[in-house]
Amino acid sequence: MDGKELLTMRHIKKQFPGVLALNDVDFTLRKGEIHALMGENGAGKSTLIKILTGVYQMDEGEVRIEGEKVSIHSPQAAQNSGISTVYQEITLCPNLTVAENMFIGRDNSLFSNRKKYEKRADELLKQLEIPAKSTQQLGRCSLAIQQMVAIARAVDMKCKVLILDEPTSSLDDKEVNMLFKLMRNLKSEGVGIIFVTHFLEQVYEVSDRITVLRNGELVGEYLTEELPQVELVSKMIGKALDELNSLGDPDETKKVSDEVFYEAEGLSSENALPFDFKIHKGEVNGFTGLLGSGRSESVRAIFGADKVTGGKIKIKGAQVKITKPIDAMKHGIGYLAEDRKRDGIIAELSVRENIILALQVMNGFFKPISRSESEAFADEYIKVLQIKTANRETPVGSLSGGNQQKVILARWLLTHPDYLILDEPTRGIDVGTKLEIQKLVLKLAEEGVSVTFISSEIEEMLRTCSRLIVMRDRHIVGELKGKELNQVQVMKTIAGGEA
Repeated sequence: MDGKELLTMRHIKKQFPGVLALNDVDFTLRKGEIHALMGENGAGKSTLIKILTGVYQMDEGEVRIEGEKVSIHSPQAAQNSGISTVYQEITLCPNLTVAENMFIGRDNSLFSNRKKYEKRADELLKQLEIPAKSTQQLGRCSLAIQQMVAIARAVDMKCKVLILDEPTSSLDDKEVNMLFKLMRNLKSEGVGIIFVTHFLEQVYEVSDRITVLRNGELVGEYLTEELPQVELVSKMIGKALDELNSLGDPDETKKVSDEVFYEAEGLSSENALPFDFKIHKGEVNGFTGLLGSGRSESVRAIFGADKVTGGKIKIKGAQVKITKPIDAMKHGIGYLAEDRKRDGIIAELSVRENIILALQVMNGFFKPISRSESEAFADEYIKVLQIKTANRETPVGSLSGGNQQKVILARWLLTHPDYLILDEPTRGIDVGTKLEIQKLVLKLAEEGVSVTFISSEIEEMLRTCSRLIVMRDRHIVGELKGKELNQVQVMKTIAGGEA
């Protein structure tokens, strides 16, 4: 770590209508360091980053690069100052090729020198060990590959400051290690890296310093090695962690109802191989496995989100047909999708409009929900789920990721589902909100709702589920419950098939 100050932000203030997003916040990044920016969703991390990248203009404060005061009034100005960013939500163009995404907007000769740039892109992809070709259409790549392409684009811009906003949220362990190797190499070359993540273990694996924000204010800056993980979480949520511990491990003696709510035999879709599955009333089960194992494809088949190609389905013992989402919804099934930006929120619509969307679809558009009803529904769930928003009419796209997730949860809770599928409901959100969602899942189960819970964090699955279905290569390779529910057993099953 160089130790010399590369970036300083002093007394930063930013206010939106009804919300003070940042209040007198300082931040310092040194040359050759990886600096983790931590805090709950809504703490001000994204606002601080958007000020640094010229997306927002600060109301007060100053920014200096290598001691020189700079005016970052646009993303182009940030780029000219040596600042590159990879956001949590991928902002590339899925209809363009990998090479076009890496270089478009940076060189007007791109299209007249296509072969040159494709060769340059392939060299960079090979260097970073990204399994993609320059000529591939980006939209046909997995989310993980798209994220790595975004990082490759930023790296190629020879930046002084690299901002990584939740870069690992769609990556598997191997890809995370590839990214960390790249980050350490850039660090050794003097690049300052701002690392935003909700994976605490990753913070301690790769970062040198940690800055914590809470409710738009600076809590403090710490050396990573001097800040125990428990203290970090406590500083982020502003209270002790007794509540986290109170969740404990799943009760091995907990009795699940004998009543089977949903049962599938030989269910398959255009993306899922045939599988058998059932869930009891009031049970919380989960699909686990590495990225690409087929867990998301399986639940999409259950909901009819992908074209169903075979299988028999029973709801409460009676055979039914579910080939599209509306069929599932009418049978009491709700589904929170893995990609909230693509399959969840409608960013331009208000919080209120997003919350009532599923119920309105079920009612039919010839039976519109009245304005007064929709306002009452929105106000109820904003309060119940503690959604941080200026008001119910705020566009949902302007909310933090965790609060967007709560809005989608509210949408499905409003339909009073009998069976709720939650695919990565806590991805990219803070520790406090994760805890709230886990508690909500367990509360719903106590009330008789069946829940399928998917998370990339095995510890979270173990805290929440009473039964885990383990997948590898789109096949179910094991089922764990009771004393088998531990991290070692899950990993053994993923690695070697049936335990």
